Amino acid sequence: MSALEIYLQNHEAAARAGVDLCRRAAFNQRKRAHGPALRSLRRAIEEDRSRLRLIMAAVDVDPNPLLGVALQVGERIGRLKPNGRVLRRSPLSDLIEVEALVDAVAAKRTGWHALAAVRLPADLDDEVAQLITRADDQLDRLASIHAAVAATVLA
Repeated sequence: MSALEIYLQNHEAAARAGVDLCRRAAFNQRKRAHGPALRSLRRAIEEDRSRLRLIMAAVDVDPNPLLGVALQVGERIGRLKPNGRVLRRSPLSDLIEVEALVDAVAAKRTGWHALAAVRLPADLDDEVAQLITRADDQLDRLASIHAAVAATVLA
């Protein structure tokens, strides 16, 4: 198995966990002012995962289903965090979810940059460049959401 194959499989598995995280954050924060922005971001992140799968198909790499399940389980375990509440959802959970999304999108962006440095089929160069631009935009949107959530939660 090549390093590129392992790398792509790891990023695809992480993308599945990232979609789950974004889906959960968008649902949990749907009644907040930034709820529509999180829903829009969720759709963009789902589309990025689909585009990653197209890149994988173009270079004959299949997703690793077991790795994806393992990371999705890890994402769910990550929900069990100390947040000052035992039975109810803490407002701090909103901030922690957004920060986890920032980390996930930043990692995705780094992955796109790694692919830009690799010799891929020429028709994928524009695709990878677009994905980098999309990740930059997602990080900008998340910075705004993060500031709003932090101001509310930590006030």
